[in-house]
Amino acid sequence: MRVMVLVKATEDSEKGVLPTTELLEAMGEFNDELRNAGILRAGDGLKPSSQGKRIAFNGSGRTVIDGPFAETKEVVAGFWLWEVKDMDEAVAWVKRCPNPMPGPSEIEIRPLYEMADLQ
Repeated sequence: MRVMVLVKATEDSEKGVLPTTELLEAMGEFNDELRNAGILRAGDGLKPSSQGKRIAFNGSGRTVIDGPFAETKEVVAGFWLWEVKDMDEAVAWVKRCPNPMPGPSEIEIRPLYEMADLQ
């Protein structure tokens, strides 16, 4: 089962506050554990939404919306793509993750569609 693990943005991450050296080291060690377990497929941090764009679709029309985006809690600050046996395994790994932000934070796990789901 493939899952996308989304690190939700915080006010600090949206301000461009970079992680401490200690947090970068802890996340590096966690990523090494994921790699060694054969789970990690991809992952990275994202720059603040102020440096991003959204494209709104309406029929054949396209509208470009410049960041920052209003609802910080709806913005993603980073992600991983994991291959796990089931959602319980993904939850267990997230529980082992260092807190990705200096204060309160959230991580969301979303399963990806597989071809079998679409038939």
